[in-house]
Amino acid sequence: MANIYDGAFRTILNDCRKLIIPIINEIFGETYTGEEEIQFFPNEHFIDQQDEADKERITDTNFRILGKVQKKYHIECESSLPDGRIAIRLFEYDAQIALDEGEVTEETLTVTFPNTAVLYLRNYQKTPDKMKYVIITPGGTLQYDVPLMKVQSYSLDEIFEKGLLMLLPFYIFSHEKSFPEYNSNEQKLAELKAEYQIILKRLDELERRGAIGAFDKRTIIDLSGDVIKEIAQKYENVQKVVGDMMRGAMIETSARRILNQGISQGINQGINETKKETALRMLKDRELSIDKIAKYSGLEVAEVEQLAGVQTVQ
Repeated sequence: MANIYDGAFRTILNDCRKLIIPIINEIFGETYTGEEEIQFFPNEHFIDQQDEADKERITDTNFRILGKVQKKYHIECESSLPDGRIAIRLFEYDAQIALDEGEVTEETLTVTFPNTAVLYLRNYQKTPDKMKYVIITPGGTLQYDVPLMKVQSYSLDEIFEKGLLMLLPFYIFSHEKSFPEYNSNEQKLAELKAEYQIILKRLDELERRGAIGAFDKRTIIDLSGDVIKEIAQKYENVQKVVGDMMRGAMIETSARRILNQGISQGINQGINETKKETALRMLKDRELSIDKIAKYSGLEVAEVEQLAGVQTVQ
């Protein structure tokens, strides 16, 4: 089950990278504008094991933001009950991420640990507000906090006001405890549906204002549907009414197809512009006929004639 949620988190992060910026600002108190470059690194790391094969670990995120100061970040998405092992796993990831870019100068090893946080999808009584690393070394003790972001602590208004749109696919976790009631009470189910209709309208408004693109909106909607389908497996009415409305069925989203279509169109437009530039240079030389210029440039004769007319006017 957790793989579905991890997959949704990785998908929205990799496909809609700019949406991570408000999350980072919220967790770490940064002031990124959203115009910064984001560099992603491989999620697969091999943890050294004594007397046995190295163990592969896959992180949810491993990236750097190139702001005024370059900073590396590691964010994990978690839906299970805190049990102490999460902190161990996080530290393993962080140590390996640090070693990946460690530098050795004159037998001095320098490693930089990433800024780490955990995105908790469910709140339990045992869920703390932060984790802590305490590292005892011969040279002294180092300790620092690992902040937690609890999805269920944010209202829908807060999510939109703060631009935390990456949380929307997981907003359904706030309603998880009420699924039995929704599934048997048409009025309560209608209220849940109305709330998701509001989400869709607010996303439409953001797209209309240019705050997000069609691709980002589609990804949020599709992944919301995926999460609803997974979390409400035992509640047919919730899945049918809300899940179907969000129309998400696979992590390989239709949004990715929209993006690929746009890329393809852009490539074709670029090729056509190159052909036109070639034809214009030939026209300026005045050495070839219209027919030959069309043949050599790959344009239609009518297109070359149109370019020739434009050139004459100029």
